[in-house]
Amino acid sequence: MRNFIIARRLANKIGMKEVKAQLNNYRASPRKVRVVANLVAGKKVKDALTQLAFLAKKSSTPVAKLIKSAINNAKNNFKVQNEDALKVKKITVDPGPILKRIRPRSRGMANRINKRTSRITVVLSE
Repeated sequence: MRNFIIARRLANKIGMKEVKAQLNNYRASPRKVRVVANLVAGKKVKDALTQLAFLAKKSSTPVAKLIKSAINNAKNNFKVQNEDALKVKKITVDPGPILKRIRPRSRGMANRINKRTSRITVVLSE
């Protein structure tokens, strides 16, 4: 906790503001979520949210909610006044824990089914 406070003070002194939000254990494959994440990387927040609103992918809704959460973090924690100046500096999708399930097969065998999860991290900057 102490390191976080020091890092925030340093960021405020330098004038560089980076805001982070993270979604853990989202029940979708990282490969599928990366398609959506790569569309909004590097864009202004307003443009990214508009594009996600019209995107016909399952993971577009949680990514949009995560970006909105990062915007609210910027307003509450860093006192950012102009949210239109924010842009998506970095968005990463990493694999989370895998839920392992078994599908019965003939002659007493079984195949494994991996239900993959994702960890999505969004970093906004001015």
